[in-house]
Amino acid sequence: MTRHFLDLSSAGADGVAAILADALDRKAARTDLPKGQPDADAPLAGRVLAMVFEKSSTRTRVSFDMAMRQLGGSALVLDAGTSQLGRGETVADTARVLSGFCDAIMVRTDDHAKLEEMAAFATVPVINGLTDVSHPCQIVADLQTVIESGKALPGLKMAWLGDGNNVLHSIVEAAGLFKFSVAAGVPAGYDPEERWIERSNALLAGSNARVTVERDPLRAVDGADVVVTDTWISMGQAHAEAKLAAMMPYQVTEALMAAAKPDAIFLHCLPAHREEEVVTAVIDGPQSHIWNEAENRLHAQKAILRWCFGQIG
Repeated sequence: MTRHFLDLSSAGADGVAAILADALDRKAARTDLPKGQPDADAPLAGRVLAMVFEKSSTRTRVSFDMAMRQLGGSALVLDAGTSQLGRGETVADTARVLSGFCDAIMVRTDDHAKLEEMAAFATVPVINGLTDVSHPCQIVADLQTVIESGKALPGLKMAWLGDGNNVLHSIVEAAGLFKFSVAAGVPAGYDPEERWIERSNALLAGSNARVTVERDPLRAVDGADVVVTDTWISMGQAHAEAKLAAMMPYQVTEALMAAAKPDAIFLHCLPAHREEEVVTAVIDGPQSHIWNEAENRLHAQKAILRWCFGQIG
């Protein structure tokens, strides 16, 4: 049966745990190796990943490309401007064609329905590289970063500040799988979709963990082990002044970080708009783990690919 990675629930708690363990092990095994040198076992030798981009990308594009190189395989890029997908070919037809050429497909798109259609018609694994609804690959890297900081996931408190967007949806999904709390500090009118919260809280029933929405940013970060934010204006959105004004009380400042636990870490999936969602003193400060978080996209991607091919989990 073809393994698609459309959201964290595609793999489930056991699958994501196996992905995280593999990412940590392979990262450790590459200490001091040149970035382009394949892993000793080259587990995806001969495999080709098609990367379909309908949204611009730095970390997703480079990390998946380098992931395939380090695993012994290769990758190719298609974007809407230079492929038939951008000239009216259906997603279903594209899925069928790419399945004949390549061993897996990664999709980064503005419409989650396109990802689901790709998976429905592809005969090879399809991976969610980002949609308007969720961003599971990013959250695998985030969880890896949290673990590397010395924190256990069960019982953790993660505070989110800003927009109730696709990244938050995947964090909430992770909370349900790994039994940690999320306090989402968001302004009224920008809440995450309720279905994500309901599903995770159902999984958290009987535990001390809970997903909540908070209007007070100080209440959200109180006692937090991890503080997370993301850009307030997503790709393709206008630089809306009304939205920026609503978000400003949720800007991650040194004072807000001080309200979290003393050993709290700061995460941001990048790119960052400095002095909007986060001040420079925090993003470049001692509690920031964003550069390790960014590098972990590579190691997370490698493990996700191996899971899709049935090599782990």
